[in-house]
Amino acid sequence: LSKGSFYHFFESKEALLRAVLEMYLGALRPMVVDPAFARTPEPVDRIFAILAGYRERILQTQCTYGCPLGRLALEIDPENRPAHKLIAQNFEGWIAAVRECIEGARNELPRGTDAEALATYVLAVMEGGVMVSRSSGSVAPFDRAVSQLREHFRLLLAAGKTKRVAR
Repeated sequence: LSKGSFYHFFESKEALLRAVLEMYLGALRPMVVDPAFARTPEPVDRIFAILAGYRERILQTQCTYGCPLGRLALEIDPENRPAHKLIAQNFEGWIAAVRECIEGARNELPRGTDAEALATYVLAVMEGGVMVSRSSGSVAPFDRAVSQLREHFRLLLAAGKTKRVAR
């Protein structure tokens, strides 16, 4: 694309970045969430189906995959508030999809489980696992992080079951 053509479609590089981030907002559900949710009706299993999709991307790229949003969040100048606002909205959409799963499992979890905090934790595990896997050139760090998250959910579900039996 020539410089003249670029500026015909976008007023600046920042405008292009905003357009890409807005496109990502619309693509999260159909490209990431819906395919994962189609794999299973179980709310907690849906969380791990989303994570399995990221694992597939890591493997397909021989561990060079890096979440584009995570990379942009770290690389974009902190003063570029419009771009960071859109990155945050993308992360919020991801958290909302996971929170939806947690809310769907509400009756199985201990009373008082903070769905927003737990969904944010899931995002942090995914982002961190992807980043460490890319750096190490191995899917093993991602697998270890997801395994630990799975154990966390197992403990939460067991605690929720114990409370229901005691009532």
